[in-house]
Amino acid sequence: MRKTLTAALLATAGLAFALPAFADGELHIYNWGDYTNPKLIEKFEKQYNVKVTLDDYDSNETMLSKVRAGNSGYDIVVPSDYTVKIMVEEGLLEKTEPDQMANFKNMRPEFVNVYWDSGRHYTVPWQFGTTAFAVDTAKYSGNIDTYAILFNPPDALKGQINVLDDVNSVMHAAERYLGVPRCGADKANLKKVNDLLDAAKPNWKTFSYDTITKMTSGDVIVSQTWNGAAFRMRQKISTIKYAYPKEGIEGWMDNVAVLKGAKNMENAKLFQNFVMDPENAALISEFAGYDNGITGSHAFLPADFGQSPEIQPPAGSPTPEFVPPCPADVVAIYNKIWTNLRK
Repeated sequence: MRKTLTAALLATAGLAFALPAFADGELHIYNWGDYTNPKLIEKFEKQYNVKVTLDDYDSNETMLSKVRAGNSGYDIVVPSDYTVKIMVEEGLLEKTEPDQMANFKNMRPEFVNVYWDSGRHYTVPWQFGTTAFAVDTAKYSGNIDTYAILFNPPDALKGQINVLDDVNSVMHAAERYLGVPRCGADKANLKKVNDLLDAAKPNWKTFSYDTITKMTSGDVIVSQTWNGAAFRMRQKISTIKYAYPKEGIEGWMDNVAVLKGAKNMENAKLFQNFVMDPENAALISEFAGYDNGITGSHAFLPADFGQSPEIQPPAGSPTPEFVPPCPADVVAIYNKIWTNLRK
Protein backbone atom coordinates (compact mmCIF):
# COMPACT_ATOMS: atom_id res chain seq x y z
CA MET A 1 0.00 0.00 0.00
CA ARG A 2 1.45 3.34 -1.05
CA LYS A 3 1.53 5.82 1.82
CA THR A 4 1.57 9.46 0.80
CA LEU A 5 0.84 10.80 4.29
CA THR A 6 3.03 9.75 7.17
CA ALA A 7 1.63 8.43 10.43
CA ALA A 8 3.08 11.45 12.23
CA LEU A 9 1.26 13.84 9.94
CA LEU A 10 -2.02 11.98 10.31
CA ALA A 11 -1.67 12.18 14.07
CA THR A 12 -1.25 15.94 14.05
CA ALA A 13 -4.30 17.60 15.57
CA GLY A 14 -6.66 19.02 13.00
CA LEU A 15 -4.72 17.83 9.96
CA ALA A 16 -6.17 14.37 9.45
CA PHE A 17 -9.04 15.62 7.37
CA ALA A 18 -8.12 19.26 6.83
CA LEU A 19 -5.48 18.42 4.22
CA PRO A 20 -6.15 16.74 0.86
CA ALA A 21 -6.31 13.00 1.45
CA PHE A 22 -4.55 10.46 -0.71
CA ALA A 23 -5.08 6.75 -0.35
CA ASP A 24 -5.09 3.48 -2.15
CA GLY A 25 -5.97 -0.07 -1.31
CA GLU A 26 -9.43 -1.48 -0.64
CA LEU A 27 -12.70 -0.81 1.15
CA HIS A 28 -15.37 -3.42 1.83
CA ILE A 29 -18.91 -2.12 2.34
CA TYR A 30 -21.95 -4.05 3.59
CA ASN A 31 -25.13 -2.05 2.92
CA TRP A 32 -28.84 -2.51 2.36
CA GLY A 33 -29.74 -3.83 -1.09
CA ASP A 34 -30.60 -1.37 -3.88
CA TYR A 35 -29.46 1.50 -1.69
CA THR A 36 -26.02 2.58 -2.98
CA ASN A 37 -25.55 4.81 -6.00
CA PRO A 38 -22.90 3.31 -8.32
CA LYS A 39 -21.87 6.88 -9.18
CA LEU A 40 -20.96 7.47 -5.53
CA ILE A 41 -18.74 4.39 -5.43
CA GLU A 42 -17.10 5.26 -8.75
CA LYS A 43 -16.37 8.78 -7.53
CA PHE A 44 -14.84 7.56 -4.27
CA GLU A 45 -12.71 4.98 -6.08
CA LYS A 46 -11.41 7.57 -8.52
CA GLN A 47 -10.80 10.26 -5.91
CA TYR A 48 -8.84 8.02 -3.53
CA ASN A 49 -7.61 5.20 -5.77
CA VAL A 50 -9.44 2.70 -3.57
CA LYS A 51 -11.09 -0.46 -4.86
CA VAL A 52 -14.53 -0.80 -3.28
CA THR A 53 -16.44 -4.06 -2.94
CA LEU A 54 -20.12 -3.88 -2.05
CA ASP A 55 -22.34 -6.63 -0.62
CA ASP A 56 -25.92 -6.18 0.49
CA TYR A 57 -28.33 -7.34 3.17
CA ASP A 58 -32.09 -7.12 3.64
CA SER A 59 -32.41 -6.32 7.34
CA ASN A 60 -30.53 -4.96 10.33
CA GLU A 61 -30.85 -8.37 11.93
CA THR A 62 -29.15 -10.12 8.98
CA MET A 63 -26.24 -7.68 9.11
CA LEU A 64 -25.95 -7.83 12.90
CA SER A 65 -25.90 -11.62 12.92
CA LYS A 66 -23.04 -11.68 10.42
CA VAL A 67 -21.02 -9.08 12.32
CA ARG A 68 -21.54 -10.81 15.67
CA ALA A 69 -20.24 -14.06 14.17
CA GLY A 70 -16.89 -12.33 13.58
CA ASN A 71 -14.45 -12.18 10.66
CA SER A 72 -17.05 -10.67 8.34
CA GLY A 73 -14.39 -9.08 6.15
CA TYR A 74 -16.30 -5.80 5.99
CA ASP A 75 -15.04 -2.35 6.94
CA ILE A 76 -18.26 -0.32 6.60
CA VAL A 77 -21.81 -1.22 7.61
CA VAL A 78 -24.94 0.94 7.44
CA PRO A 79 -27.12 0.16 10.48
CA SER A 80 -30.36 1.89 11.37
CA ASP A 81 -30.53 4.03 14.50
CA TYR A 82 -31.62 1.36 16.99
CA THR A 83 -29.06 -1.07 15.61
CA VAL A 84 -26.27 1.49 16.02
CA LYS A 85 -27.23 1.72 19.69
CA ILE A 86 -26.99 -2.05 20.05
CA MET A 87 -23.65 -2.26 18.20
CA VAL A 88 -22.08 0.53 20.25
CA GLU A 89 -23.16 -1.17 23.49
CA GLU A 90 -21.74 -4.50 22.29
CA GLY A 91 -18.42 -2.96 21.27
CA LEU A 92 -18.85 -3.81 17.59
CA LEU A 93 -18.09 -0.34 16.18
CA GLU A 94 -14.92 1.71 15.97
CA LYS A 95 -14.93 5.14 17.61
CA THR A 96 -13.84 7.04 14.50
CA GLU A 97 -14.76 10.53 15.83
CA PRO A 98 -16.67 11.87 12.82
CA ASP A 99 -17.27 15.04 14.84
CA GLN A 100 -13.61 15.88 14.22
CA MET A 101 -13.71 15.32 10.45
CA ALA A 102 -13.55 18.21 7.99
CA ASN A 103 -17.02 17.69 6.53
CA PHE A 104 -18.77 17.36 9.89
CA LYS A 105 -19.66 21.04 9.58
CA ASN A 106 -22.19 20.03 6.92
CA MET A 107 -24.26 17.81 9.21
CA ARG A 108 -27.72 19.13 10.03
CA PRO A 109 -27.69 20.16 13.71
CA GLU A 110 -30.74 18.08 14.63
CA PHE A 111 -28.83 14.91 13.70
CA VAL A 112 -25.79 15.52 15.91
CA ASN A 113 -27.02 14.73 19.42
CA VAL A 114 -29.10 11.70 18.55
CA TYR A 115 -30.03 8.93 20.97
CA TRP A 116 -28.02 6.28 19.13
CA ASP A 117 -24.74 8.25 18.90
CA SER A 118 -24.85 11.50 20.84
CA GLY A 119 -22.21 13.89 19.50
CA ARG A 120 -21.46 11.57 16.58
CA HIS A 121 -18.39 9.69 17.76
CA TYR A 122 -19.12 6.54 15.71
CA THR A 123 -21.41 7.27 12.78
CA VAL A 124 -22.45 9.71 10.07
CA PRO A 125 -25.82 9.92 8.29
CA TRP A 126 -26.49 7.89 5.20
CA GLN A 127 -30.21 8.55 4.77
CA PHE A 128 -33.26 9.07 6.94
CA GLY A 129 -36.96 8.65 6.44
CA THR A 130 -40.19 7.11 7.64
CA THR A 131 -41.94 3.75 7.45
CA ALA A 132 -45.65 3.58 6.64
CA PHE A 133 -47.26 2.21 3.48
CA ALA A 134 -48.12 3.09 -0.11
CA VAL A 135 -51.38 2.63 -2.00
CA ASP A 136 -52.15 2.68 -5.71
CA THR A 137 -54.98 5.21 -5.64
CA ALA A 138 -56.06 4.26 -9.17
CA LYS A 139 -57.23 0.96 -7.67
CA TYR A 140 -58.43 2.21 -4.28
CA SER A 141 -59.84 5.71 -3.79
CA GLY A 142 -60.76 5.65 -0.07
CA ASN A 143 -58.95 7.34 2.81
CA ILE A 144 -55.49 5.82 3.20
CA ASP A 145 -54.11 7.78 6.17
CA THR A 146 -54.85 5.12 8.78
CA TYR A 147 -53.28 1.79 9.74
CA ALA A 148 -56.72 0.27 9.27
CA ILE A 149 -55.57 -0.16 5.65
CA LEU A 150 -53.16 -2.85 6.92
CA PHE A 151 -54.94 -4.26 9.94
CA ASN A 152 -58.65 -3.95 9.13
CA PRO A 153 -58.73 -3.41 5.37
CA PRO A 154 -61.84 -2.86 3.26
CA ASP A 155 -62.92 -5.75 1.07
CA ALA A 156 -61.37 -4.14 -2.02
CA LEU A 157 -57.89 -4.48 -0.48
CA LYS A 158 -58.12 -7.90 1.13
CA GLY A 159 -55.56 -10.24 -0.40
CA GLN A 160 -53.86 -7.27 -2.09
CA ILE A 161 -51.48 -6.22 0.69
CA ASN A 162 -47.75 -6.75 1.17
CA VAL A 163 -46.20 -6.17 4.59
CA LEU A 164 -42.52 -5.90 5.36
CA ASP A 165 -40.80 -9.09 6.46
CA ASP A 166 -39.57 -7.11 9.44
CA VAL A 167 -40.59 -7.80 13.01
CA ASN A 168 -40.05 -4.29 14.37
CA SER A 169 -41.82 -2.47 11.53
CA VAL A 170 -44.88 -4.69 11.75
CA MET A 171 -45.03 -4.80 15.55
CA HIS A 172 -44.64 -1.05 15.96
CA ALA A 173 -47.27 -0.36 13.30
CA ALA A 174 -49.70 -2.64 15.14
CA GLU A 175 -48.92 -0.91 18.42
CA ARG A 176 -49.64 2.47 16.88
CA TYR A 177 -52.94 1.28 15.46
CA LEU A 178 -53.97 -0.05 18.88
CA GLY A 179 -52.71 3.03 20.71
CA VAL A 180 -50.34 1.10 23.00
CA PRO A 181 -46.69 2.00 23.73
CA ARG A 182 -43.82 0.86 21.55
CA CYS A 183 -41.71 -1.82 23.26
CA GLY A 184 -44.16 -2.07 26.14
CA ALA A 185 -43.93 -5.12 28.39
CA ASP A 186 -47.57 -5.15 29.45
CA LYS A 187 -48.79 -8.66 28.64
CA ALA A 188 -52.37 -7.55 28.02
CA ASN A 189 -51.17 -5.09 25.36
CA LEU A 190 -48.91 -7.67 23.76
CA LYS A 191 -51.84 -10.08 23.58
CA LYS A 192 -53.84 -7.36 21.80
CA VAL A 193 -51.01 -6.99 19.30
CA ASN A 194 -50.82 -10.73 18.77
CA ASP A 195 -54.58 -11.03 18.27
CA LEU A 196 -54.61 -8.10 15.84
CA LEU A 197 -51.86 -9.62 13.71
CA ASP A 198 -53.47 -13.07 13.70
CA ALA A 199 -56.75 -11.53 12.52
CA ALA A 200 -55.06 -9.37 9.87
CA LYS A 201 -52.78 -12.00 8.35
CA PRO A 202 -55.45 -13.66 6.15
CA ASN A 203 -55.92 -10.29 4.44
CA TRP A 204 -52.24 -10.06 3.48
CA LYS A 205 -50.81 -11.54 0.31
CA THR A 206 -47.07 -11.49 1.03
CA PHE A 207 -44.28 -10.60 3.45
CA SER A 208 -41.50 -8.95 1.44
CA TYR A 209 -38.83 -6.26 1.51
CA ASP A 210 -39.04 -5.96 -2.29
CA THR A 211 -41.76 -3.35 -2.04
CA ILE A 212 -41.00 -1.40 -5.21
CA THR A 213 -41.33 -4.48 -7.41
CA LYS A 214 -44.46 -5.61 -5.58
CA MET A 215 -46.20 -2.30 -6.24
CA THR A 216 -44.94 -1.37 -9.69
CA SER A 217 -45.63 -4.85 -11.09
CA GLY A 218 -49.23 -4.64 -9.90
CA ASP A 219 -48.81 -7.69 -7.70
CA VAL A 220 -50.40 -5.80 -4.79
CA ILE A 221 -52.37 -2.59 -4.32
CA VAL A 222 -50.90 -1.77 -0.89
CA SER A 223 -47.45 -2.29 0.53
CA GLN A 224 -45.94 -1.37 3.83
CA THR A 225 -42.81 0.48 2.79
CA TRP A 226 -40.48 3.42 3.33
CA ASN A 227 -40.98 6.94 2.03
CA GLY A 228 -38.02 6.83 -0.36
CA ALA A 229 -39.21 3.57 -1.88
CA ALA A 230 -42.64 5.17 -2.33
CA PHE A 231 -40.93 8.11 -4.05
CA ARG A 232 -39.33 5.70 -6.52
CA MET A 233 -42.63 3.88 -7.04
CA ARG A 234 -44.34 7.15 -7.93
CA GLN A 235 -41.71 7.88 -10.58
CA LYS A 236 -42.98 4.75 -12.37
CA ILE A 237 -46.70 4.89 -11.49
CA SER A 238 -48.00 8.37 -10.75
CA THR A 239 -51.08 7.17 -8.87
CA ILE A 240 -49.09 5.54 -6.07
CA LYS A 241 -49.41 7.59 -2.90
CA TYR A 242 -47.51 7.38 0.38
CA ALA A 243 -49.69 7.37 3.49
CA TYR A 244 -49.28 9.40 6.67
CA PRO A 245 -51.39 7.38 9.12
CA LYS A 246 -53.14 9.43 11.76
CA GLU A 247 -52.09 6.96 14.48
CA GLY A 248 -48.42 7.88 14.06
CA ILE A 249 -45.44 7.10 11.86
CA GLU A 250 -42.04 5.47 12.33
CA GLY A 251 -38.92 7.57 11.87
CA TRP A 252 -35.48 6.11 11.24
CA MET A 253 -31.97 6.98 10.11
CA ASP A 254 -29.41 4.69 8.52
CA ASN A 255 -25.82 5.52 9.41
CA VAL A 256 -22.34 4.84 8.05
CA ALA A 257 -20.37 3.00 10.73
CA VAL A 258 -16.93 1.39 10.82
CA LEU A 259 -16.57 -2.08 12.31
CA LYS A 260 -14.25 -2.52 15.26
CA GLY A 261 -10.76 -3.38 14.04
CA ALA A 262 -11.64 -2.90 10.37
CA LYS A 263 -8.75 -3.95 8.13
CA ASN A 264 -9.02 -0.84 5.95
CA MET A 265 -9.57 1.62 8.79
CA GLU A 266 -8.21 4.80 7.21
CA ASN A 267 -10.13 4.23 3.97
CA ALA A 268 -13.28 3.65 6.03
CA LYS A 269 -12.77 6.98 7.79
CA LEU A 270 -12.23 8.65 4.43
CA PHE A 271 -15.56 7.25 3.30
CA GLN A 272 -17.34 8.63 6.36
CA ASN A 273 -15.96 12.08 5.65
CA PHE A 274 -16.69 11.68 1.93
CA VAL A 275 -20.43 11.09 2.41
CA MET A 276 -20.75 14.23 4.55
CA ASP A 277 -19.87 16.34 1.50
CA PRO A 278 -23.14 17.86 0.20
CA GLU A 279 -22.52 16.86 -3.42
CA ASN A 280 -21.80 13.28 -2.43
CA ALA A 281 -24.77 13.11 -0.06
CA ALA A 282 -26.91 14.27 -2.98
CA LEU A 283 -25.72 11.28 -5.02
CA ILE A 284 -27.00 9.00 -2.26
CA SER A 285 -30.42 10.66 -2.23
CA GLU A 286 -30.61 10.89 -6.02
CA PHE A 287 -30.42 7.12 -6.26
CA ALA A 288 -32.57 5.92 -3.38
CA GLY A 289 -35.05 8.77 -2.92
CA TYR A 290 -34.53 9.55 0.77
CA ASP A 291 -33.23 12.69 2.45
CA ASN A 292 -29.73 12.49 3.88
CA GLY A 293 -29.13 14.78 6.85
CA ILE A 294 -26.44 16.89 5.14
CA THR A 295 -26.88 20.65 4.77
CA GLY A 296 -26.55 21.94 1.22
CA SER A 297 -27.20 18.63 -0.52
CA HIS A 298 -30.53 19.75 -2.00
CA ALA A 299 -28.66 22.25 -4.19
CA PHE A 300 -27.34 19.24 -6.15
CA LEU A 301 -30.74 17.53 -6.46
CA PRO A 302 -33.73 18.26 -8.71
CA ALA A 303 -35.53 21.41 -7.64
CA ASP A 304 -38.70 19.55 -6.64
CA PHE A 305 -36.95 16.84 -4.58
CA GLY A 306 -37.31 18.53 -1.20
CA GLN A 307 -40.97 19.34 -1.84
CA SER A 308 -42.03 15.89 -3.00
CA PRO A 309 -44.89 14.48 -0.87
CA GLU A 310 -42.75 11.59 0.31
CA ILE A 311 -39.96 13.89 1.54
CA GLN A 312 -42.07 16.81 2.77
CA PRO A 313 -45.09 15.56 4.76
CA PRO A 314 -48.37 17.45 4.41
CA ALA A 315 -49.30 19.92 7.12
CA GLY A 316 -50.75 18.26 10.18
CA SER A 317 -48.98 14.95 9.63
CA PRO A 318 -47.73 13.16 12.75
CA THR A 319 -44.15 13.81 13.82
CA PRO A 320 -41.96 10.77 13.07
CA GLU A 321 -41.16 8.68 16.14
CA PHE A 322 -37.65 7.25 16.47
CA VAL A 323 -37.87 4.09 18.59
CA PRO A 324 -34.81 2.96 20.63
CA PRO A 325 -34.06 -0.75 20.99
CA CYS A 326 -36.68 -2.66 22.95
CA PRO A 327 -35.75 -4.34 26.27
CA ALA A 328 -34.61 -7.94 25.97
CA ASP A 329 -37.74 -9.36 27.59
CA VAL A 330 -39.95 -7.52 25.10
CA VAL A 331 -37.78 -8.63 22.18
CA ALA A 332 -38.23 -12.23 23.29
CA ILE A 333 -42.03 -11.86 23.22
CA TYR A 334 -41.92 -10.01 19.90
CA ASN A 335 -39.95 -12.90 18.43
CA LYS A 336 -42.47 -15.46 19.68
CA ILE A 337 -45.35 -13.48 18.17
CA TRP A 338 -43.42 -13.07 14.92
CA THR A 339 -42.45 -16.73 14.67
CA ASN A 340 -46.10 -17.72 15.05
CA LEU A 341 -47.21 -15.09 12.54
CA ARG A 342 -44.73 -16.28 9.91
CA LYS A 343 -45.78 -19.95 10.08
